[in-house]
Amino acid sequence: MESSRAPRADLFDPAALASLGRLEVVARWIVDGFLSGLHRSPRKGFSVEFADFRPYQPGDDLRYVDWKIAARADRWVVKQYEEETNLRATIVLDVSRSMDWRGATAESRLTKRAYAEQLTAALALLLLRQRDAVGLIRFDDAVRSSIAPRARRGQWRRLVAALLEPGNGRASDLATAIGQAARLVTRRGMIILLTDLLVERDDVLPALRGLRAAGHDVVVLHIMDPAERDFTLAGEARFTDTESDLDVAAAAADVRVAYRTTVEQVIDEWKTALSAIGASYELVLTDQPYSIPLRHAFGVRERRA
Repeated sequence: MESSRAPRADLFDPAALASLGRLEVVARWIVDGFLSGLHRSPRKGFSVEFADFRPYQPGDDLRYVDWKIAARADRWVVKQYEEETNLRATIVLDVSRSMDWRGATAESRLTKRAYAEQLTAALALLLLRQRDAVGLIRFDDAVRSSIAPRARRGQWRRLVAALLEPGNGRASDLATAIGQAARLVTRRGMIILLTDLLVERDDVLPALRGLRAAGHDVVVLHIMDPAERDFTLAGEARFTDTESDLDVAAAAADVRVAYRTTVEQVIDEWKTALSAIGASYELVLTDQPYSIPLRHAFGVRERRA
């Protein structure tokens, strides 16, 4: 018998999915699909610091229902306290010029930035639905957006609005963005980096090591276009660095083997260096469904919860 279950959006082709609706709409579809087979994380205890109200959900402790509101407005709400959030997470998103790239013949693919923005929106919503506090830092050659982690009403709208702001500066100052993330997350939490890692490792690793020393879980989602990894170009071409404007003419056949070897070496070096400091690494190609990076980040989050 054929199943009547609707297809999961988190398993769709990313470019096809993005064409179906606005950023926030697609993010909801992705998260709904991803959560369809998952159980919610256990809720932590309450503290004495009141934060906000939220709708009552079956299973909530009746001691925290606001009975005055229930009697007056026939609406059940629960008092949410600051410590009810399971985790404080900050997503650090690279919006530098190199992230605006996709393979020359890949019109059916999203740019690295468009893919990462959609993934960021889905990650933020996924974490908020787990009652985590979520913040966002967007950076290129400077920090462009900085939103402290919150789990309160309206945080989702603030995050989506920030994702729609301009960026696209020339370089990637990842070290400064990591430093800002450390200032936003004042107690042990989770830092998720979405970047193409076109930065010097020695400039970034000390900042990441500092996050780990402070007790933060660090997840690095390395965003790449498939053409960056496989080098499928042919014939004569000019190769231009989008962040430095360095321009070199070469025959594709002459550089293909050396290019592929170098890319694999760089990936292995990042993976080894991040593993050595206790950070989690995942290579994410822009033609992959969002379920793959979501599963990786969510797995790290669940191990901490």
